[in-house]
Amino acid sequence: MKNLGRNRVWKKKGFYNTTSLLSISLLIFIFIFIFISYTSHIPNSLLPISRTSQCTPQNLPGQRFLWYAPHSGFSNQVSEFKNAILMAAILNRTLVVPPILDHHAVALGSCPKFRVLGPGEIRLSVWNHVIDLLRSQRYVSMADIIDLSSLVSISVIQAIDFRDFISLWCGVNVDFDCFDESNDQSSLLDSLKQCGSRLSGLDGNVDKCIYALDEDCRTTVWTYQQNDDEVLDSFQPDEQLKKKKKISYIRKRRDVYKTLGPGSKAESATVLAFGSLFTAPYKGSELYIDINEAPRDQRISSLIQKIEFLPFVPLITSAAKEYAIETIKGPFLCAQLRLLDGQFKNHWKATFLALKNKVDSLKKGPLPISIFVMTDLPEADWHGSYLEDLARDSGSVKLYVLREKDELVIRTAKKLIESGHGMRLKQQCPPQVLPDILLYIEETVCSCASLGFVGTAGSTIAEGIEVMRKFNICPSHSQTAL
Repeated sequence: MKNLGRNRVWKKKGFYNTTSLLSISLLIFIFIFIFISYTSHIPNSLLPISRTSQCTPQNLPGQRFLWYAPHSGFSNQVSEFKNAILMAAILNRTLVVPPILDHHAVALGSCPKFRVLGPGEIRLSVWNHVIDLLRSQRYVSMADIIDLSSLVSISVIQAIDFRDFISLWCGVNVDFDCFDESNDQSSLLDSLKQCGSRLSGLDGNVDKCIYALDEDCRTTVWTYQQNDDEVLDSFQPDEQLKKKKKISYIRKRRDVYKTLGPGSKAESATVLAFGSLFTAPYKGSELYIDINEAPRDQRISSLIQKIEFLPFVPLITSAAKEYAIETIKGPFLCAQLRLLDGQFKNHWKATFLALKNKVDSLKKGPLPISIFVMTDLPEADWHGSYLEDLARDSGSVKLYVLREKDELVIRTAKKLIESGHGMRLKQQCPPQVLPDILLYIEETVCSCASLGFVGTAGSTIAEGIEVMRKFNICPSHSQTAL
């Protein structure tokens, strides 16, 4: 009897347990049903982003992308853009064309001093700044300013606008042209923040989805077909720097195709994310990318030649020529004087001396000498400088200066908006703020200076103008007509 009683108790408890489990299961089923029904009516842009949704075949059918983190001033950004074109072509990836970042909104640091932002950090900084540009409606694509038609039309590279890439990658259905700070889009911003973190590689690499590079100028010099893969680079941190900064970096030369191309872990990823792509010659080597030729790849050899000079879009070039012909109306000298930024503020004497020597030599010819001045020093601050001396010497010199509020600059900026944007169709919501295009017009005017060009030593702006002059943006017959 005792055993029977115990058996009954056990059966009774088992009955209650079974009933409880069925009730809980039913509640869970009802909750899931309600959740699915509810979320099916929520816009995609407000839903959280899953770790794999960005790489589903329906969103990115067979495409493989390359994106990177531009930084510093415009000239550096153009230099990085050229390197990105080259990398995308070598690796057969679609290049994500970035916007033009605000001057020094994102800074890399110093490669020679081995003091730079890590690739993940700089990618996230760039992503956050791009979102700020979109929200403030100040987004200007690199393709809005640099003419890529000669590369895209003959399929030298495949490219996609960063805004379109965001829509695909983040799975958001948003017209970024109409994306501004006035709308309550906190959920969207949260989603974009998650997306940017993942794209920056802060969550680690995702198999066959994203491969975020950790290599930068402290450890790597990218090469191509130079038979030097894994060889130590000639530039290494010296012993004094190693001890002072407590660093142990070793720079190796690595073939980009062998490392990131077919057969590598990176090759299968939908998105390959670089950090900075800035490089420059340094102590007999290059800081990060040393690809100046491709001895066994005619396609890349041809591309290297093509990207040595990437022209501005025709609207900017035409505006500069109009200024040279209709305002200056004759032969002129261009003086590019960078005086306030970084190292240049300590080299006024040398900068002005080079200009003075050129002007003195020209004074032996016809007067007055027309000089187009391109400088970051406001006219109100010319007092006590050589520029003030030139301005007072009206008998021998006539100065010309373009300003941001000049009619030509404003008219060209408006036309640039009206003409459509780079690789995209005309915007539904044109920017409320006109793009700042003064620098681009100034550079082109300087390329037309038939009496010569005096640039600031070490300035990447001066280097860019020299390249433009080399490629004869203003044909000789036009300069003769000036």
